[in-house]
Amino acid sequence: MLKMLPSNAEANEGPKEYFLWSLRGLNDVRTLRGEMNRACIKTSRQGVLALIILVSVSEFTMPRLAQADQSRVGQEAAPAHQTDENTSLIVTQDYFLGPEDVLDITVWKNADLSKQVTVRPDGRISLPLIGDITAVGKTAAQLSGDISVKLKEYKENPSVSIVVKEVNSYVIYVLGEVLKPGKYPLKSKTTLLQAITIASGLTPNAARNKIVVFRFAKDGGGRMKMKASYDDIVLRDGTTQDIELKPGDQIVVPSETMVLMP
Repeated sequence: MLKMLPSNAEANEGPKEYFLWSLRGLNDVRTLRGEMNRACIKTSRQGVLALIILVSVSEFTMPRLAQADQSRVGQEAAPAHQTDENTSLIVTQDYFLGPEDVLDITVWKNADLSKQVTVRPDGRISLPLIGDITAVGKTAAQLSGDISVKLKEYKENPSVSIVVKEVNSYVIYVLGEVLKPGKYPLKSKTTLLQAITIASGLTPNAARNKIVVFRFAKDGGGRMKMKASYDDIVLRDGTTQDIELKPGDQIVVPSETMVLMP
Protein backbone atom coordinates (compact mmCIF):
# COMPACT_ATOMS: atom_id res chain seq x y z
CA MET A 1 0.00 0.00 0.00
CA LEU A 2 1.06 3.62 -0.56
CA LYS A 3 2.47 5.14 2.59
CA MET A 4 1.46 8.59 3.61
CA LEU A 5 4.09 11.35 3.57
CA PRO A 6 5.47 12.19 7.00
CA SER A 7 3.94 14.90 9.00
CA ASN A 8 5.69 18.14 9.86
CA ALA A 9 6.80 16.72 13.15
CA GLU A 10 8.37 13.75 11.44
CA ALA A 11 9.97 16.00 8.87
CA ASN A 12 11.55 18.03 11.62
CA GLU A 13 13.43 15.00 12.81
CA GLY A 14 16.01 15.76 10.18
CA PRO A 15 16.71 15.86 6.43
CA LYS A 16 17.92 12.31 6.35
CA GLU A 17 14.80 10.83 7.85
CA TYR A 18 12.60 12.94 5.58
CA PHE A 19 14.54 11.83 2.53
CA LEU A 20 14.13 8.17 3.53
CA TRP A 21 10.37 8.67 3.87
CA SER A 22 10.24 10.18 0.39
CA LEU A 23 12.13 7.27 -1.14
CA ARG A 24 9.80 4.79 0.49
CA GLY A 25 6.77 6.63 -0.85
CA LEU A 26 8.26 6.71 -4.32
CA ASN A 27 8.96 2.97 -4.23
CA ASP A 28 5.42 2.30 -3.08
CA VAL A 29 4.07 4.30 -6.02
CA ARG A 30 6.24 2.39 -8.46
CA THR A 31 5.19 -0.91 -6.89
CA LEU A 32 1.50 -0.01 -7.13
CA ARG A 33 1.88 1.09 -10.73
CA GLY A 34 3.63 -2.21 -11.64
CA GLU A 35 0.89 -4.22 -9.98
CA MET A 36 -1.74 -2.24 -11.84
CA ASN A 37 0.07 -2.79 -15.16
CA ARG A 38 0.32 -6.53 -14.52
CA ALA A 39 -3.33 -6.66 -13.57
CA CYS A 40 -4.29 -4.85 -16.79
CA ILE A 41 -2.15 -7.18 -18.90
CA LYS A 42 -3.64 -10.23 -17.17
CA THR A 43 -7.16 -8.90 -17.66
CA SER A 44 -6.45 -8.16 -21.32
CA ARG A 45 -5.09 -11.65 -21.86
CA GLN A 46 -8.13 -13.20 -20.19
CA GLY A 47 -10.42 -11.03 -22.31
CA VAL A 48 -8.66 -12.05 -25.54
CA LEU A 49 -8.79 -15.72 -24.50
CA ALA A 50 -12.48 -15.44 -23.70
CA LEU A 51 -13.11 -13.76 -27.05
CA ILE A 52 -11.22 -16.53 -28.90
CA ILE A 53 -13.23 -19.20 -27.05
CA LEU A 54 -16.50 -17.39 -27.80
CA VAL A 55 -15.71 -17.10 -31.51
CA SER A 56 -14.68 -20.76 -31.67
CA VAL A 57 -17.86 -21.91 -29.93
CA SER A 58 -19.96 -19.70 -32.20
CA GLU A 59 -18.34 -21.07 -35.35
CA PHE A 60 -18.90 -24.61 -34.08
CA THR A 61 -22.45 -24.29 -32.80
CA MET A 62 -24.13 -21.76 -35.09
CA PRO A 63 -24.14 -23.95 -38.24
CA ARG A 64 -25.50 -26.84 -36.20
CA LEU A 65 -28.15 -24.70 -34.58
CA ALA A 66 -29.18 -23.40 -38.00
CA GLN A 67 -29.31 -26.95 -39.35
CA ALA A 68 -31.39 -28.06 -36.37
CA ASP A 69 -33.80 -25.15 -36.90
CA GLN A 70 -34.17 -26.04 -40.57
CA SER A 71 -34.84 -29.67 -39.66
CA ARG A 72 -37.42 -28.66 -37.08
CA VAL A 73 -39.11 -26.31 -39.50
CA GLY A 74 -39.17 -29.07 -42.11
CA GLN A 75 -40.68 -31.50 -39.62
CA GLU A 76 -43.29 -28.97 -38.58
CA ALA A 77 -44.12 -28.15 -42.18
CA ALA A 78 -44.38 -31.79 -43.26
CA PRO A 79 -47.77 -32.54 -41.60
CA ALA A 80 -49.22 -29.36 -43.08
CA HIS A 81 -47.98 -30.36 -46.51
CA GLN A 82 -49.41 -33.84 -46.09
CA THR A 83 -52.75 -32.45 -44.95
CA ASP A 84 -52.81 -30.08 -47.93
CA GLU A 85 -52.13 -33.00 -50.26
CA ASN A 86 -55.02 -34.98 -48.79
CA THR A 87 -57.46 -32.11 -48.75
CA SER A 88 -56.37 -30.83 -52.17
CA LEU A 89 -57.96 -33.90 -53.77
CA ILE A 90 -61.28 -32.13 -54.18
CA VAL A 91 -63.99 -34.70 -54.71
CA THR A 92 -67.05 -34.37 -56.89
CA GLN A 93 -70.58 -35.48 -56.12
CA ASP A 94 -69.84 -38.75 -57.92
CA TYR A 95 -66.87 -39.62 -55.70
CA PHE A 96 -67.22 -43.01 -54.06
CA LEU A 97 -66.09 -43.16 -50.46
CA GLY A 98 -63.26 -45.48 -49.54
CA PRO A 99 -61.39 -46.79 -46.50
CA GLU A 100 -59.59 -44.23 -44.32
CA ASP A 101 -61.57 -41.31 -45.75
CA VAL A 102 -62.44 -38.78 -43.03
CA LEU A 103 -66.06 -37.62 -43.03
CA ASP A 104 -67.66 -34.71 -41.19
CA ILE A 105 -71.25 -35.78 -40.57
CA THR A 106 -73.64 -33.09 -39.34
CA VAL A 107 -77.20 -33.71 -38.17
CA TRP A 108 -79.06 -30.41 -38.18
CA LYS A 109 -79.93 -29.14 -34.69
CA ASN A 110 -78.46 -32.19 -33.03
CA ALA A 111 -74.86 -31.83 -31.90
CA ASP A 112 -74.92 -35.20 -30.11
CA LEU A 113 -75.49 -37.05 -33.37
CA SER A 114 -73.04 -34.95 -35.37
CA LYS A 115 -69.62 -36.52 -35.55
CA GLN A 116 -66.36 -36.70 -37.50
CA VAL A 117 -65.60 -40.30 -38.41
CA THR A 118 -63.03 -42.27 -40.39
CA VAL A 119 -64.13 -45.04 -42.73
CA ARG A 120 -62.80 -48.30 -41.29
CA PRO A 121 -60.91 -50.89 -43.36
CA ASP A 122 -64.07 -52.99 -43.45
CA GLY A 123 -65.83 -50.11 -45.23
CA ARG A 124 -68.12 -49.13 -42.37
CA ILE A 125 -68.54 -46.22 -39.98
CA SER A 126 -70.13 -46.06 -36.54
CA LEU A 127 -72.64 -43.41 -35.45
CA PRO A 128 -74.70 -42.87 -32.30
CA LEU A 129 -78.09 -44.59 -32.21
CA ILE A 130 -77.84 -46.27 -35.62
CA GLY A 131 -74.57 -48.13 -35.04
CA ASP A 132 -72.55 -49.42 -38.00
CA ILE A 133 -73.42 -48.47 -41.56
CA THR A 134 -71.62 -49.19 -44.82
CA ALA A 135 -69.87 -46.19 -46.37
CA VAL A 136 -67.48 -47.69 -48.94
CA GLY A 137 -68.76 -47.66 -52.50
CA LYS A 138 -71.31 -44.93 -51.83
CA THR A 139 -71.30 -41.25 -52.62
CA ALA A 140 -71.60 -38.73 -49.79
CA ALA A 141 -75.20 -38.04 -50.88
CA GLN A 142 -76.11 -41.74 -50.85
CA LEU A 143 -74.60 -42.23 -47.40
CA SER A 144 -76.39 -39.13 -46.15
CA GLY A 145 -79.70 -40.55 -47.36
CA ASP A 146 -79.05 -43.93 -45.72
CA ILE A 147 -78.25 -42.25 -42.40
CA SER A 148 -81.40 -40.11 -42.63
CA VAL A 149 -83.55 -43.22 -43.16
CA LYS A 150 -82.10 -44.92 -40.08
CA LEU A 151 -82.43 -41.78 -37.94
CA LYS A 152 -86.15 -41.48 -38.73
CA GLU A 153 -86.72 -44.17 -36.12
CA TYR A 154 -85.48 -41.73 -33.46
CA LYS A 155 -85.96 -38.25 -34.94
CA GLU A 156 -88.63 -36.67 -37.11
CA ASN A 157 -87.41 -35.51 -40.53
CA PRO A 158 -83.68 -35.61 -39.81
CA SER A 159 -81.47 -33.50 -42.06
CA VAL A 160 -77.99 -34.97 -42.58
CA SER A 161 -75.08 -33.42 -44.46
CA ILE A 162 -71.69 -35.00 -45.12
CA VAL A 163 -68.43 -33.27 -46.01
CA VAL A 164 -65.39 -35.29 -47.07
CA LYS A 165 -62.65 -33.71 -44.93
CA GLU A 166 -59.75 -35.90 -46.01
CA VAL A 167 -59.34 -38.19 -49.00
CA ASN A 168 -57.12 -41.07 -47.93
CA SER A 169 -58.54 -43.87 -50.07
CA TYR A 170 -56.92 -42.73 -53.34
CA VAL A 171 -54.56 -45.68 -53.14
CA ILE A 172 -54.16 -49.10 -54.69
CA TYR A 173 -52.54 -52.22 -53.30
CA VAL A 174 -50.22 -54.37 -55.41
CA LEU A 175 -49.56 -57.70 -53.73
CA GLY A 176 -47.92 -61.01 -54.50
CA GLU A 177 -45.20 -61.69 -57.05
CA VAL A 178 -44.06 -58.17 -57.85
CA LEU A 179 -40.65 -56.77 -57.02
CA LYS A 180 -41.99 -54.06 -54.71
CA PRO A 181 -45.39 -55.01 -53.30
CA GLY A 182 -47.17 -52.40 -51.24
CA LYS A 183 -49.56 -49.49 -51.09
CA TYR A 184 -49.31 -46.85 -53.83
CA PRO A 185 -51.08 -43.49 -54.22
CA LEU A 186 -53.51 -43.17 -57.08
CA LYS A 187 -52.97 -39.58 -58.22
CA SER A 188 -54.10 -39.89 -61.81
CA LYS A 189 -55.67 -42.29 -64.27
CA THR A 190 -53.85 -45.60 -63.83
CA THR A 191 -54.31 -48.94 -65.58
CA LEU A 192 -53.42 -52.45 -64.45
CA LEU A 193 -50.18 -52.57 -66.46
CA GLN A 194 -49.16 -49.19 -65.12
CA ALA A 195 -49.72 -50.40 -61.57
CA ILE A 196 -47.47 -53.40 -62.17
CA THR A 197 -44.84 -51.05 -63.56
CA ILE A 198 -45.13 -48.82 -60.49
CA ALA A 199 -44.45 -51.92 -58.37
CA SER A 200 -41.23 -52.48 -60.42
CA GLY A 201 -42.59 -55.35 -62.51
CA LEU A 202 -43.20 -59.05 -62.04
CA THR A 203 -40.90 -61.56 -60.40
CA PRO A 204 -39.67 -64.68 -62.26
CA ASN A 205 -42.09 -66.80 -60.19
CA ALA A 206 -45.16 -64.74 -61.07
CA ALA A 207 -48.18 -66.44 -62.61
CA ARG A 208 -48.47 -63.58 -65.08
CA ASN A 209 -51.63 -64.84 -66.71
CA LYS A 210 -53.53 -65.36 -63.46
CA ILE A 211 -53.67 -61.79 -62.15
CA VAL A 212 -56.68 -60.96 -59.98
CA VAL A 213 -58.12 -57.52 -59.15
CA PHE A 214 -60.45 -57.12 -56.17
CA ARG A 215 -62.73 -54.07 -56.10
CA PHE A 216 -65.40 -52.79 -53.72
CA ALA A 217 -68.84 -52.79 -55.29
CA LYS A 218 -70.46 -49.40 -55.84
CA ASP A 219 -73.41 -50.19 -53.60
CA GLY A 220 -71.13 -51.29 -50.77
CA GLY A 221 -72.46 -54.81 -50.99
CA GLY A 222 -69.18 -56.72 -51.09
CA ARG A 223 -66.28 -56.94 -53.51
CA MET A 224 -65.94 -57.74 -57.18
CA LYS A 225 -63.31 -60.12 -58.55
CA MET A 226 -61.79 -59.53 -62.00
CA LYS A 227 -59.19 -61.69 -63.74
CA ALA A 228 -56.55 -60.55 -66.20
CA SER A 229 -53.79 -62.12 -68.29
CA TYR A 230 -50.55 -60.19 -68.77
CA ASP A 231 -49.75 -61.98 -72.04
CA ASP A 232 -53.25 -61.36 -73.40
CA ILE A 233 -52.89 -57.63 -72.72
CA VAL A 234 -49.38 -57.32 -74.14
CA LEU A 235 -49.23 -59.94 -76.93
CA ARG A 236 -52.83 -60.41 -77.91
CA ASP A 237 -55.91 -58.26 -78.36
CA GLY A 238 -56.73 -58.23 -74.65
CA THR A 239 -56.63 -54.52 -73.97
CA THR A 240 -60.04 -54.73 -72.32
CA GLN A 241 -58.33 -56.60 -69.49
CA ASP A 242 -56.02 -53.64 -68.89
CA ILE A 243 -58.70 -52.08 -66.72
CA GLU A 244 -58.61 -48.59 -65.26
CA LEU A 245 -58.03 -48.89 -61.54
CA LYS A 246 -60.23 -47.35 -58.88
CA PRO A 247 -59.33 -46.22 -55.36
CA GLY A 248 -59.07 -49.19 -53.04
CA ASP A 249 -58.40 -51.76 -55.77
CA GLN A 250 -56.26 -54.72 -54.71
CA ILE A 251 -54.08 -56.34 -57.37
CA VAL A 252 -52.89 -59.83 -56.55
CA VAL A 253 -50.24 -61.55 -58.65
CA PRO A 254 -50.03 -65.18 -57.50
CA SER A 255 -46.95 -67.37 -57.84
CA GLU A 256 -46.69 -70.34 -60.18
CA THR A 257 -46.52 -72.57 -57.13
CA MET A 258 -49.88 -71.34 -55.88
CA VAL A 259 -51.47 -71.90 -59.28
CA LEU A 260 -50.16 -75.45 -59.53
CA MET A 261 -51.41 -76.41 -56.07
CA PRO A 262 -54.59 -78.51 -56.15
